[in-house]
Amino acid sequence: MQRTILTISLILCLWGTVFAQLIVDKGIYKANFSNIYHESNYVSYYLYKGGGDCDRKNLRFKNDEPALDCATDEDYKGSHFDRGHLANAEDFAFDCVKDELTFRYYNCLPQTPNLNRGVWKKMETQIRKWSQSEKLYIICGGFFGNQKIGKIAVPSYCWKVVQSVSSREVLFCGWFSNTSQATLEEITTDELERRLKSSIKLLE
Repeated sequence: MQRTILTISLILCLWGTVFAQLIVDKGIYKANFSNIYHESNYVSYYLYKGGGDCDRKNLRFKNDEPALDCATDEDYKGSHFDRGHLANAEDFAFDCVKDELTFRYYNCLPQTPNLNRGVWKKMETQIRKWSQSEKLYIICGGFFGNQKIGKIAVPSYCWKVVQSVSSREVLFCGWFSNTSQATLEEITTDELERRLKSSIKLLE
């Protein structure tokens, strides 16, 4: 399964324009934010030798970008959804300033505890292991249905692509159900593009 970083990025760029995206560059990751959904369609970042021991117990999500009509604490209050990181906090725990930058409302999606603390977390751990030996390019986001908490959309599915920068080999492409019994389906990037394009057609 070989795809170039450019090819994957192009389809996501096309997908993002339909959702009136605003690009937020935090240096360590880029968030493609939608004021329609009040959260990011997807986030992309590079990772090499991820991991560390920064203490995150007192960190809280916030919005530091006034142009973004982001989620707030009130949207999540009483929802029973986790604030699921897109660019993972532990990936940047080697630098506590960078680690803190991941706690932004444009870098998370509402995820069920079973997803966020289950198969999603398991893949985050695996990705950090891969990053010890090679630089990775990671793109992850949501596929949205009609469910909302507060003003923000809840993804029916979340997805993630991991690619080796040096070989351009796609190491992982996954489709995660955002349910109380979350599942992971490994798919090809062609299939991911087909599913994302289907969401574009629904809006046309």
